[in-house]
Amino acid sequence: MNASPGPAALAPPDLRHFPLPLFASVMGLMGLSLAWRRAALVFPDLPAMIGEGILVAAIAWFLVVAGLYAAKAVTRWPAVLAEVRHPARANFVTAISIAVMLIGTGLAPHAPRAAEAIWLAGVAANVACAMLVIRRWILERFEPMQVTPAWFIPVVGNVVPPLAGIQFGHAELAWFCFAGGLGFWLVLFPLTMGRLFTGDPLPPGLMPMLFIFLAPPSVGFLSWMELNGGELDAAGRFLFYLALFIALCLATMAGRFVRVPWSLISLAYTFPLAALAAAALRYHQATRDGTTMVVAIGLLMLASVVVAAVLAGTLRRFAAGAFFRPDP
Repeated sequence: MNASPGPAALAPPDLRHFPLPLFASVMGLMGLSLAWRRAALVFPDLPAMIGEGILVAAIAWFLVVAGLYAAKAVTRWPAVLAEVRHPARANFVTAISIAVMLIGTGLAPHAPRAAEAIWLAGVAANVACAMLVIRRWILERFEPMQVTPAWFIPVVGNVVPPLAGIQFGHAELAWFCFAGGLGFWLVLFPLTMGRLFTGDPLPPGLMPMLFIFLAPPSVGFLSWMELNGGELDAAGRFLFYLALFIALCLATMAGRFVRVPWSLISLAYTFPLAALAAAALRYHQATRDGTTMVVAIGLLMLASVVVAAVLAGTLRRFAAGAFFRPDP
């Protein structure tokens, strides 16, 4: 006999439950789009339309998510404030600005002027939000157990601008953001690792958050290559191989990740894996080594499968109205 639906499933749909972390799904799609665009440059036989098709899907999905969250802001403002003040969900505010910056980056080859305006809006919003988040970290006291890899999200946002900033002619702004992002990542990385090493283990449902550790060095490598004129130097190698080392550490826990049921936290798999795949492709583009080619292709396939699976689950729950009801 099937179990009776719980109170959350029976609750009437309400925009106040529409979740801020859903913007991370746009980041995942945009990351995969940029990875496939890079793949088409590295391997000319691959169709460029794959990356561009994912770009279109990402923009369409962003408009849906942003439109619904804007409606929530207009009609359910106290619920928005509650998310912004939440010690964990507040970090996802910058997922909005990161998604906007990535969309501007993706549109650059198609509509440079519009893309630059979108990118600048995303950069301005991200810098402002990151500063407010850091201000909160400094002025408020947090329990050690509240420190999670989600704290990296505002930091990752400030490492994103160089991906398109050099192309748009905003080199100084790109350097400014990169320095702020990388500097605070160097602070948060040992802090978060220390919490994981010495505090209580992450609950099983939060395990996907560990993949966020991949994002700063992966995006940092891609941005460094842009800032460094495409030259692969010691700093670039360090960032890429740190990301790869973290990925191998996570691979040893694959069984644990597979057993975690889908939740909004599962979106943490998407952008970091896509960023790592893009980094591997960029690294292979610089080295043209047989081993790096295998790594790059393998990571691109892994990222594509994981992003597709996680987003399929996201769309199923969206269609079922799960994001308009309280968490079960």
